[in-house]
Amino acid sequence: MNQSISFFSGFGPKDLWFLPQAAWQTLVISALSISTGTLLGILFGWILSESKIIGAVTLGLVLDAFRSVPLIIQLVLFYNLFNVIGLAINPFWAGVIILAVYTSALVANVARGGIEAVGAPMRRASRSLGMNYLQTIRHIVWPIGLRAVFPSWVGVALGVLKDSALVSVLGHPELLKVARDLITRTQQPLLVLAVAGAFYFALSYPISRYAAHLERKWQS
Repeated sequence: MNQSISFFSGFGPKDLWFLPQAAWQTLVISALSISTGTLLGILFGWILSESKIIGAVTLGLVLDAFRSVPLIIQLVLFYNLFNVIGLAINPFWAGVIILAVYTSALVANVARGGIEAVGAPMRRASRSLGMNYLQTIRHIVWPIGLRAVFPSWVGVALGVLKDSALVSVLGHPELLKVARDLITRTQQPLLVLAVAGAFYFALSYPISRYAAHLERKWQS
């Protein structure tokens, strides 16, 4: 009697457990990368704003390189570089480091635009009130300038959240990697991708809504 052997199985309830776990990995990678990259980007933006010539020649060129080179190439090169020199690095941390640097390169220009949006008259007014340079930056420039470019930062954050899917090329079991594995096993790409897309939406939507809430609160 002939028996057919099936190498594939349908998408079942147990598979739904793998996707939330992978979505959590995506959330952790994105949160670490965005928070670290934002802090570095604000620092880099301040340096670029205060030292336009020196910053553009040195730091500006480095940040332009990270903005210009496709993110997937940065991930593969960085991860394999450690293997070449004999230092093992976890795919998770390789993804976090590169995404954080990539985020900082994007946020740097956003932060610089916000800092430079606070004109010289306002800075002179703060000096006339007795504030020194650091107090002016802390109490005047950053609160006003960074708030002005907050929508741009939200766009960067949402972009990095979606770009975290590229960490799958390193083998880390984030959402896209697990979704592709499930597609291979279940042969149901539309269903698996629809569920994975729903998880990406569930991660992104609260960020955009909370950002809109903050903008309305600041305007009122």
